[in-house]
Amino acid sequence: MNEPQFLTPEESADVDKALLTAPEKFLTRLTISSLRLLTIIAKDYDIPVEKLSHQQVIDWVEKDGKIRREKGADASILKW
Repeated sequence: MNEPQFLTPEESADVDKALLTAPEKFLTRLTISSLRLLTIIAKDYDIPVEKLSHQQVIDWVEKDGKIRREKGADASILKW
């Protein structure tokens, strides 16, 4: 399984070059990564990202956590 890349090195470098404060850079990286994750979640539900509910996001993260606990980190999407 190909692991998703939530922020590419090029995107990170672009954020570094931006005229942003450190907290703004963190928020920008988080936002880009979140968009990628929401896209993965929406694809799993076979719906557009804008149709995702907060409960679907919660359920998906719970499911991914269960996979990580039962099958190991390599089997889950989120790595932490």
